Amino acid sequence: MGDSPRSRRERPAKPALSRQGIIDATNEIMRSEGLEKATMRRVAQALDTGPASLYVYVSNTTELHAAVLDELIGSFHSDGDGDWVARLDALLAGYSEVLFTYPGLARSALVLRPTGPNSIALFDRVLGLLLEGGIAPDRAAWGVDLLLQFVTATAAEHSAPAPSDAVARGQQGDPERFETAVRDAATTGTPHLRAHMDAVLGGTPAQRFMWATRALVAGITATPIPAEPANR
Repeated sequence: MGDSPRSRRERPAKPALSRQGIIDATNEIMRSEGLEKATMRRVAQALDTGPASLYVYVSNTTELHAAVLDELIGSFHSDGDGDWVARLDALLAGYSEVLFTYPGLARSALVLRPTGPNSIALFDRVLGLLLEGGIAPDRAAWGVDLLLQFVTATAAEHSAPAPSDAVARGQQGDPERFETAVRDAATTGTPHLRAHMDAVLGGTPAQRFMWATRALVAGITATPIPAEPANR
């Protein structure tokens, strides 16, 4: 005779459901199956519970992905060495690497701004470096938003499309398609593109990223906060 089925009382008790447990399960699915598979239903399945149970801890899949991104932000420490500019370059590059590794997280971050403890700590680290550079506190405070939004948007735009993004594939985020379009346009009524083709398409992604962040910092440094418009 075969073994009789084990009763529910004999089975080991499931771990208590928690927000951290949900994030950990999502992270595991994301690493092994990809972010697209890390849905509320799939996470609930991994935790042997129903999707409705997860909504006590997270509102939706976007918020869940934002929580995972916050965990990943806490895993890198890329302040680097050198002056404040070099350390800011390293910090923003480290954040960028996380987003380019998991491009779907960048898209989620654009929809729902991460507000977890590690995301706030990243904000604080960038703010501290801008203040160290002598930037006025009001400009530095607004400048952090600008820098982090730039990094997030750049990763969301230029990362490889997710497998389900059939429409986006070959469009946004495709450097080769952009280069082809520019070269084709340069032959028909776009004299500025034709004259400056090498500059338009030149530079490595790393060079262009560093230039952009430093250009933003220069603008943050030089641009005062505008006065509130007078009531009309």
